[in-house]
Amino acid sequence: MEFLEYNDISAEIKGAMVPGRIKMTDQNIVFKNSKTGKVEQISANDIELVNFQKFIGSWGLRIFMKNGTLHRYGGFKEGEQEKVAKFFKSSYNKDMLEKELSLKGWNWGTAKFNGALLSFNVGTNTAFEIPLHYVSQCNTGKNEVTLEFHQNDDTPVSLMEMRFHIPTSELAGDMDAVDAFHQQVMTKASVISVSGDAIAIFRELQCLTPRGRYDIKVFQTFFQLHGKTFDYKIPMSTVLRLFLLPHKDTRQMFFVVSLDPPIKQGQTRYHYLVLLFGVEEETSLELPFTEEELKEKYEGKITKELSGPTYEVLAKIMKVIINRRVTGPGDFLGHHKTPAIACSYKAAAGYLYPLEKGFIYVHKPPVHIRFEEIASVNFARGGASSTKSFDFEIAVKQGAVHTFSSIEKGEYDKLFNYITAKKLHVKNTGKNDKALYDDDFGDSDTEKEPDAYLERVKAEAKERASSDDDDDESTDEDFNPDKQNESDVAEEYDTNPSSSEESDASGASGDSKKEKKKEKKPKKAKTISEPATRKKKDKSKKREKDANAPKRPSTAFMLWLNENRKGILEDNPGIKVTEVAKKGGELWRDLKDKSEWEEKASKAKEEYNKAMDKYKESGAAAEFKEKKKQADKERKQADKKSKAPSKKSSAAKPNTSGSGAKFTSREYIDDDDSSSSDDDKEKDKKKEKKDSKESKETKKKAKSSSSEASEEEASGSGSGSGSD
Repeated sequence: MEFLEYNDISAEIKGAMVPGRIKMTDQNIVFKNSKTGKVEQISANDIELVNFQKFIGSWGLRIFMKNGTLHRYGGFKEGEQEKVAKFFKSSYNKDMLEKELSLKGWNWGTAKFNGALLSFNVGTNTAFEIPLHYVSQCNTGKNEVTLEFHQNDDTPVSLMEMRFHIPTSELAGDMDAVDAFHQQVMTKASVISVSGDAIAIFRELQCLTPRGRYDIKVFQTFFQLHGKTFDYKIPMSTVLRLFLLPHKDTRQMFFVVSLDPPIKQGQTRYHYLVLLFGVEEETSLELPFTEEELKEKYEGKITKELSGPTYEVLAKIMKVIINRRVTGPGDFLGHHKTPAIACSYKAAAGYLYPLEKGFIYVHKPPVHIRFEEIASVNFARGGASSTKSFDFEIAVKQGAVHTFSSIEKGEYDKLFNYITAKKLHVKNTGKNDKALYDDDFGDSDTEKEPDAYLERVKAEAKERASSDDDDDESTDEDFNPDKQNESDVAEEYDTNPSSSEESDASGASGDSKKEKKKEKKPKKAKTISEPATRKKKDKSKKREKDANAPKRPSTAFMLWLNENRKGILEDNPGIKVTEVAKKGGELWRDLKDKSEWEEKASKAKEEYNKAMDKYKESGAAAEFKEKKKQADKERKQADKKSKAPSKKSSAAKPNTSGSGAKFTSREYIDDDDSSSSDDDKEKDKKKEKKDSKESKETKKKAKSSSSEASEEEASGSGSGSGSD
């Protein structure tokens, strides 16, 4: 079967050129909207005329149907004209000629109605054409007719209205030309007017979007939402899809209607209607049709009398009249044996439903994502409570990322099996096609991309663990039941306390050893405490930098990141500030041509080297070094002065004698200090004896040395007299 297929083609829909893909076969022409996924099909037997028409910057197809409707598709290249013409001739037996347009720019001419098309001709050529189903309202004046048009949100500039002046000279016949013009427009215009009886009426239905209670009246070409404050009239042609989804509690049902274009309430657009029904709510109604009319119009798909749950009756009527399939949740069942996954989207709680061909989130705001729109999915850790929940991210091909957060951990297996069964690309998978975000939420060596958040959490955990260990060690060191008599306070005040138990348990030699040990401990305390403060000062000194020195140049990556940071934030809405550098690293790694940024970095480095040379030549660097050296000298001198008194005091302590020369902290003075005073007296007596012995020995040495010197002098004088 011969066919033609083009990807970059746009269709004209209510004044907007909507991108999509077109496929032409010998049976029909199919256009698929890339934005909404809506499929428009034209049967080959309904085509009356085909033209090749000049569009702005491209060529387009003008297909006129037998029922009077017009379809236009743009985006064809000039070289494809012959190929497309040959296809239409061989497949449809239609000659495709170029549609000639009037380029004179005149605003007077002849209005010609051909089916549902109004063409304004200047001479024999057409100046412009208006499909009448774009018209929303038609008003008449004395000699003029005003056409108002449906608005399309996708168009940056919209045609609001157009006025046609009909001169009195052209009035002819019994009927007024203005009324004739008005009737021709109204027969084909899509003007919503409540005329006739409604097919079905549903009273006081709970609507979540837009919020409120509404009566729904279903007519032949539209349905009406009538509330206390607002009233909406929605054409059947704007309905894209219908969804019937069970609530997670299994006691309620969601009925979702997808709309394009959306309904408006001020500046708010509602692309979805979300209705909530109780499972036990039931209704019964009778349609105003005969059995023959039901068979002719709806091919027997619906009966005259309907009864049952309200959501089923409404879904059946909408399905038959709009001719749209009602989509259900599919075969997916989550951890709680329901098709709904509880999660949050944009800080609002709701439910995510994995469907056969996409995902839908209900509600606030409702989101429908088709599989063909998805570029990749990602399983991410869910913030602080990463062990209990996770995030599910869906990146679409247009660049946006939808994040569904706070999903229960038990849903992971079910969701991942569903993703792999649908053959969607999982972003964080390794060589064995297993998700790195496993059930234990552990780490994997096969991870392709670094997780900055995980590394930060790990570092914080290590710091916490190390601080806990330090606290445990310090408490263990402080608590020593075998050394109850050794106190930190004694070390701090440089005292030498002794208790009655020590004096009773040990002898004189034991006392002297303990005294020496206790005299050494205060020195250790001083040598530990003083350098500790000195080290802190040294660190602060090392961090000092010369404010006048030139700044170091940025690397090529940092230059690129600073320039593209804003673009990364715009392309990834909702990204955290801490993740911008990570995302930039990924883009930088994938960037093939980095020569521009490397050149900028090398230039910046050259400029830095030149500036550094000038700075050194000016002598500012040497001056800064001298100032730093001088500050270091002053600091060292200050440290020496602070050391000097401690040395004198420690040296003077062993030579002190008597009870008044030794100082004891008040905390160590007992009420009954008789035993300690006796010990002190005995120690003082022993020290006095030692000092007296040392003084006698020094005197003896001095006498012996003086006698030896006198003998040497005598021998020297004797030898001298002999020689003389």
